[in-house]
Amino acid sequence: MLRQIITIDSEQCIGCGLCVSACQEGAISMVNGKAVLLREDYCDGLGNCLPVCPSGAITFEMRQAPAFTGDSKGAEPLFSCPGTQIKSRDAKKDESPVSGQASQLHQWPVQLKLVAPNASFLQHCDLLIAADCAAFAHGSFHQTFMKDRVTLIGCPKLDNVDYSEKLARIIADHSVGSITVARMEVPCCGGLDHAVRRAIEASGTNVPLAVVTLTTDGDIIS
Repeated sequence: MLRQIITIDSEQCIGCGLCVSACQEGAISMVNGKAVLLREDYCDGLGNCLPVCPSGAITFEMRQAPAFTGDSKGAEPLFSCPGTQIKSRDAKKDESPVSGQASQLHQWPVQLKLVAPNASFLQHCDLLIAADCAAFAHGSFHQTFMKDRVTLIGCPKLDNVDYSEKLARIIADHSVGSITVARMEVPCCGGLDHAVRRAIEASGTNVPLAVVTLTTDGDIIS
């Protein structure tokens, strides 16, 4: 059907994520640091997202689109991944009564593909760039690696993207204090620390870098 719906200019989008929070229907999400209209049938065409966009990347257009199927009066989004919402959180100091260990996660999102390069939690941080598998291999990963660091995770084999450009922007724009890479011993994981090294070089900074390699048994070997 022909109806009014939003369109997002990816070139103008700065990845702030404000439109994701403003959309009550959960039609918008962050993909590779950019806002994307994932569900046309969840967009009511009213444009709550327009006034919060600081770069003017969102506009209306009349075009063929599926009929709106969401309930715009509902209090909760119908479709939303909490992992795409940009927010800081306090790492827990006390042990969880369930797991016996306290979470040391400081922010969302954690996926390197989803994080916005201008996210405020990146300012003056110490970064942990970790392979997806690493936390499952090493039992005390939170305390050993994540404590007092902003954690970003990725898999160079599965994500099929070059992380170095985004990481270079993060390093250059946020006065990053240090970077720790936690990778697995498998060869494909080498793409992670190579991307970080290229990013540091491209950023024109001299950020201290430590690369830690884990075995599949979770032992630290370097």
